[in-house]
Amino acid sequence: MAGAPMMSVFFLWALLVLCFRVSCSRAQQTCRNYTFSNRNTYASCVDLPVLSSYLHWNYTPATGTANVAFRHGGASASRWISWAINPKGQRMVGCQALVAYMTSSGSMYAYTSSVDSYNTDMPEGPLSFGVSNISATYENGEMTIFARLDLGAGMTCLSQVWQEGPMNGPGTPGTHSTKGANMQSTGKLDFLSTSSTSGGGSSSGSPGISSTERKKNVHGVMNAVSWGILMPTGVLLARYLKVFKSANPAWFYLHVTCQTSAYAVGIAGWVTGLRLGDAGGGSNIGTHGNIGMALFILGTPQVFALLLRPKQDHKYRFYWNVYHHSCGYTAIALSIVNVFIGLDLLDPTKVWKQTYIVILAVLGCVALIMEPVTWAVVIKRRRRERSQKHLAVGMSSAHSNGYDGRSHNGV
Repeated sequence: MAGAPMMSVFFLWALLVLCFRVSCSRAQQTCRNYTFSNRNTYASCVDLPVLSSYLHWNYTPATGTANVAFRHGGASASRWISWAINPKGQRMVGCQALVAYMTSSGSMYAYTSSVDSYNTDMPEGPLSFGVSNISATYENGEMTIFARLDLGAGMTCLSQVWQEGPMNGPGTPGTHSTKGANMQSTGKLDFLSTSSTSGGGSSSGSPGISSTERKKNVHGVMNAVSWGILMPTGVLLARYLKVFKSANPAWFYLHVTCQTSAYAVGIAGWVTGLRLGDAGGGSNIGTHGNIGMALFILGTPQVFALLLRPKQDHKYRFYWNVYHHSCGYTAIALSIVNVFIGLDLLDPTKVWKQTYIVILAVLGCVALIMEPVTWAVVIKRRRRERSQKHLAVGMSSAHSNGYDGRSHNGV
């Protein structure tokens, strides 16, 4: 108990607070409860499945016109956004796009661009249908494009594409990423319905789930449960139960069960992520993939450390404790961060993230409650042992000086 770093508990709690604040900034980003600052209202909307994007629209069948608003959350002033429809198919070529970015003067610029090739910097030009009232805003880290589309009769069921990417310079959009969510940002749109679908879904009802999306969900759940929940739970069990003599050796077996289960499920989730990355599913990308690799590197020696654990009184036990605790707490901190990064990449409904935050809050509360309780037990035990040691030393000293409790008569 004494060898475990007390500050790790407060670090875990601070990390939870930070993740909660980041999450809260995105928690309200849904189309149904969103209010536009310009007071525009839209009868239909959909939370697009990737890239933190949302589409709102009003469609008038009599005139074949659609007023649309495309929102992209987490936008940067140095990047561009785009929403497009393709009347002729599901390919990028042929898309009729609305594009927006922030100019060097700090104002938003919106224009139309017809995508004629895969290697395009999206030059300004007319579309195959009329577009009016096009504008864009940038507020609270979110870019929005507004426009009126004069589609005409019969253009109600279309393919849609949405993207974001870096700016190559003033007025020049650069190439967007060709992996991960940027390759999943396509779907079907029915202006007569109240929702659109992701790739592979049906043309009505709620957004469909493709095979790749399902695998990403499995990958996310496995890693959140293993690295993000079981692993911290196993640490709490070891840290707080082993203080109580009545819990020995039960705490050890509970700790081992949690950690080995977390490792087994985590490795399965990690392998799933590698396969998704190889297939272009985007799970093994950037920081998320690098942290996943680090967790595998940290977790594997932790499991084998159980076989190499020295006895309590062994001279190398102190060094083993330092290694075991430092690697364990580092893995937990990284795993919590990576779960939140993964949730942002997966971009599920906000219930997922809120549920995980509640679980972390419960674990954090347990830590805050048990930390002073267990330290009180330890301090009381040390005082008692110290008193007993002093009493034993005093009795031994008295005995060595001839005061053994019997009466001594001078002769």
